[in-house]
Amino acid sequence: MLEKKLRAGWYWVCRWACRLFCILFFRFRAYGRENVPDRGAFILVSNHQSYLDPVLCGVALKRQLCFLARESLFGNWFFRWLTFSLNAIPLRQEQADLSAVKTVIRRLKEGMGVCLYPEGTRTGDGKIAPFKGGFSLLCRRGDAVVVPMVIDGAFECWPRHKKIFSFGQVTVCYGKAVAREQVENMSDDEFADALADTMRRMQNECRTKQGKKPYDYGR
Repeated sequence: MLEKKLRAGWYWVCRWACRLFCILFFRFRAYGRENVPDRGAFILVSNHQSYLDPVLCGVALKRQLCFLARESLFGNWFFRWLTFSLNAIPLRQEQADLSAVKTVIRRLKEGMGVCLYPEGTRTGDGKIAPFKGGFSLLCRRGDAVVVPMVIDGAFECWPRHKKIFSFGQVTVCYGKAVAREQVENMSDDEFADALADTMRRMQNECRTKQGKKPYDYGR
């Protein structure tokens, strides 16, 4: 119990430090936080624009998140300790990682939130790429709702070809939660495509409100 409280306290200290960092360097803004449930399991599905994304996904929320992170990031002992202390779950990308899947489902059944990036890698042009399937299974097995989320501006601040970030403006938007029952009525591919379309629409609405040019998705 004491260890759990200490981990929770450490998480919130890091959250506030990261939130201050985001506000100072990226004029961070978050919209739609009321769409994230106050309790119960949820899967936060986000686009993937930069190394900053795990920070950007969690700093605006009052709830803790768990994150999937590729196993290679756990090579450095300090980074391994830090990521584990902040609820990271290692993932082997070169094969189906059943251990990571079981861990995610266990965290969901405990009523936690898990953040996923179904594009699989950071964007090369700012657009949301087609989603890889499989995450609807986690929703069903973990009895979780799905909250779509979009990040805009992080690609401009820290694209994948740059070694360090630059100043800019980053906005995140949380969409309305999708109930587990809705997910069950669609196949895995149907749900992945529908959610990707929803998030592309959210992204362009976010960009339009900021006076930016919407991305062309060919529709």
